[in-house]
Amino acid sequence: MSGLFDGTFARGGAAAAVSDDAWFRALLEVEAALARAAAGLGLVPTTAADVVTAACADPAALDLATVVARAADAGNPVPPLVRVLQDAVGERDAVAVHVGATSQDILDTALLLLARGAIAAVDADLATASDAAARLAGAHRDDVVMGRTLMQQALPTTFGLKAAGWVAGLDGARLRLAEVVATLPVQYGGATGTLAASGGAGVALRTALAAELGLADTAAPWHTVRLPIADLAGALGAAAGVVATVAVDVVLLAQTEVAEVREGGDGRGGSSAMPHKQNPVAAISARACARRAPGMVATLLSAMEQEHERAAGAWHSEWPTLTALLGTVGSAAAWLAESLTGLRLETARMAATVAAARDPELAGAAADALTPSLGRGPAHELVAAAVREAAATGRPLAEVLAARPDLDVRALIERGPDVGEAGPQVDAVLAEHRRLIEGDAR
Repeated sequence: MSGLFDGTFARGGAAAAVSDDAWFRALLEVEAALARAAAGLGLVPTTAADVVTAACADPAALDLATVVARAADAGNPVPPLVRVLQDAVGERDAVAVHVGATSQDILDTALLLLARGAIAAVDADLATASDAAARLAGAHRDDVVMGRTLMQQALPTTFGLKAAGWVAGLDGARLRLAEVVATLPVQYGGATGTLAASGGAGVALRTALAAELGLADTAAPWHTVRLPIADLAGALGAAAGVVATVAVDVVLLAQTEVAEVREGGDGRGGSSAMPHKQNPVAAISARACARRAPGMVATLLSAMEQEHERAAGAWHSEWPTLTALLGTVGSAAAWLAESLTGLRLETARMAATVAAARDPELAGAAADALTPSLGRGPAHELVAAAVREAAATGRPLAEVLAARPDLDVRALIERGPDVGEAGPQVDAVLAEHRRLIEGDAR
């Protein structure tokens, strides 16, 4: 991503968590952990493992420019990194570098460490967005707003219920990401998965390496069975979808013709041609970042088909794609957190829109009132015909329905908006949100 667009597409903590520096730190963390695990099993001297660990902890002292320059020639950055690391620790201690591993072992494990770190940043921004939505849901639990289905006015609901839906979606995305992160596995199998270069201690070394890095152990390597990558792609894609849904609600509610919400933030959202404009930039940017995710998810899922013991190309395509997916979902979450934190509601405008659009609610109430005597189907058809007559003649629906002696139209109009059980549902979502927050605190 070029610097020109980083302000939009490299927002939040996830951007730094997937940088080139972060990649190098992850690769070196795996090599250091492998050296320590091997020393713990007596495969290499502890002194050598200590030297390797120290070298890996100081990336600035390593010739990483050479790694970058030679990565393409090697097909991946691990072979030149291993050589640079061996040169840095010297011939005696180089025995503790890359013990029994193949490049894919290091790259896959580093990629999952990178993902774990980036998802921690994504989660923080999703939590901020969800907390902001929860505050809106609580503060506006019973404020009426027009419900809209298929982009048309439907029946009244409450802003509390709308925001509670946002909370449930964002919290659900967080939980799914946490489930995936909790099961991320180590990768270690050697050249073709047989552990032949691990001195007969390969299984134990894989277990020790997993423990060193806080990853799940496996019974066998997953070199071409890419379920961990697919799980990450799915959970990240779902999170992007939730963020996009909330963001598009904000964008639509902020339209000039609707004007039921507006973003805070002075000096933002202006137009180069129209001085009166104040665009909901944070929500728009959240949508823009989230829109990039589905293509990346598709690339990762299509890369699951891999040949024999190591894929020729499909595996390679995963590295930049998952890196970019983590960054764009993180940016989307950061923008949404900013949008919802400063969101301002125009509750009077919401109520006025509901009051000015009584026909849809009146139609539903009339059908309910006629159902006991006519039955659900006939009542629905009768009211639908009245709606068509009102539209065709330009008369108010209330006037058309008033012609029926079996319907008290005035009583239906005076009842006010019916939002059903919106309030209790808001309360239930907020209770679940509080339980999630309490779990985070522990």
